[in-house]
Amino acid sequence: MALRDAILAALLDGEASGYDLAKDFDSSVANFWMATPQQLYRELERMASDGLIAARLVEQDRRPNKHLFSLTDAGREQLRRFTAATPKPGAIREDLLVAVQAIDVGDAAAVREALIARIGLAEAKLAHYERRQAELLDGRNEEQFLAGAARVGPYLNLIRGLSFERENLAWCRRVIAVIDRERAAEPTPRPAGPDRASRRR
Repeated sequence: MALRDAILAALLDGEASGYDLAKDFDSSVANFWMATPQQLYRELERMASDGLIAARLVEQDRRPNKHLFSLTDAGREQLRRFTAATPKPGAIREDLLVAVQAIDVGDAAAVREALIARIGLAEAKLAHYERRQAELLDGRNEEQFLAGAARVGPYLNLIRGLSFERENLAWCRRVIAVIDRERAAEPTPRPAGPDRASRRR
């Protein structure tokens, strides 16, 4: 998936500035697509040149002027073509998984520390997604929300992000438990006995 398709999908919620889109990526789209603000701004310029989005200048008195971006008909058509194409299965490319794969000959203590760090990251993301879910539901249950929502796509991706981070937590904790069990099972080195000279004394 190109970054531009993710931006087009984000603009379905309406006109937004580059700053707004960066916040949206960080708070919702980030559970399935990562991009830095610099990447977003560069791609927005290219998309405007290609006619996929329109840019409107907003002049502000005490703040810098800003551009607001919106979908054009060509942008909506691009999204239709994207969703009509058969999605290719995603591939996991994860350094931590490579480290775990090689843990039998590697530094198990270092891998354990990396797993603990990943748990912290997953817990923070999970808390963020849970707050976002509560905001979207706004006191309704899921059935009520889905029945009346103008758009259900963002929520459906949000619950995917929730399940992904919960699985990350479960997997990391399981791997740590295995590492701890293996380390506990290692034979304890015997203390060195007295040398021969000591015994002769």
